Amino acid sequence: MKPVVVPKESIAHLRFPRHDVLPDGESRKERFEKLHKAMLLGNGYKVKVTLVFEDLEGLKAVETTVWETSEDNVLLKGNVHLPVHVIRDVLL
Repeated sequence: MKPVVVPKESIAHLRFPRHDVLPDGESRKERFEKLHKAMLLGNGYKVKVTLVFEDLEGLKAVETTVWETSEDNVLLKGNVHLPVHVIRDVLL
C-alpha cells in the first residue's frame, strides 16, 4: 500500500493508534537508529528525510527535517511532534 503524502503542518490534526506499528524489538531498534541518523543529517546538513507513519486512517508520509528524537517523540521543523511508535520507516 502506497502512503498518502501529507504536509507536516497537518500532523497535529491526525489521530494515531496507541500500539506500536512495528512488530518486534529488532525492527524498533532499526527505526531508532534511522531516526538518530535522520536527526544528525537534519541538524548538521539540513537534509530532509521521508517518514512513513500510520494514523487511524492508514499509511501516511511526510518529507521533513528531523530536529530531535527521543524514545517517545520526534521533533520536526516547525515545532511539529510525531510519536515514534507510529513511524513505520525512515527513508534517508
